[in-house]
Amino acid sequence: MRLVAALALAAAPMAIGTAHAQTVPVQLPVLTGTRLDVSATGEVTRVPDIAIISAGVQTLQPTATAAIEENAARMDRVRSALKRAGIEDRDIQTSSINLNPEYQYDQNRPPRLTGYRATNTVNVKFRDLKRTGTILDALVAEGANQINGPNLTIDKPESALDEARTKAIANGRARADLYARALGMRVVRLISVSEGGGYNVPPPMPMMAQMAERGAAADTKIDPGTQQLQVNVSMSFELQ
Repeated sequence: MRLVAALALAAAPMAIGTAHAQTVPVQLPVLTGTRLDVSATGEVTRVPDIAIISAGVQTLQPTATAAIEENAARMDRVRSALKRAGIEDRDIQTSSINLNPEYQYDQNRPPRLTGYRATNTVNVKFRDLKRTGTILDALVAEGANQINGPNLTIDKPESALDEARTKAIANGRARADLYARALGMRVVRLISVSEGGGYNVPPPMPMMAQMAERGAAADTKIDPGTQQLQVNVSMSFELQ
């Protein structure tokens, strides 16, 4: 028992010393050459695979109850149209429900209440872009009188962004080598690197106001085209 205790006491300082040594930060070599800071961009191109639109119903009635009831009935038809088109519940999300009084303003007279305006809006994701135009036309035919979009985007962009990151790093290193050669120097090491942003989603495509008048006769075409995904990086190098 005394031998075991003695060995334990002897090992304790070594364990404490090892733990202490692990907390010591690693000191980077002191900069002895010239510091070079560069910015670089990596870009990749992809075809959008998802469309997001905002579809809603706006109703105006003399009373708040009538405005809400009419709005709810028309919104039910809009939701039914989405379900018939194969849109899943997870791709339909209520974004806003509003009820506001409407006033008429006459000169030298107090405002006069004329009715109530009810608005119900949902955000909808379309995963089959070929059917987007047909679905939009069906929504208008079923009473949707407020449509914004579509925003064409990429559902899961991470793999494409990783490719853009790799290109950005390669472009940054190539630019550093270019500066070094122009200065008659060489790149010794990379000091730091940071990412400065991802890709920008393009603005929504405006829907024509005449679409509501054409109703079911409309033939809206959606061309997905391509999108550029972009990553910016800032890099610092040491030159000698």
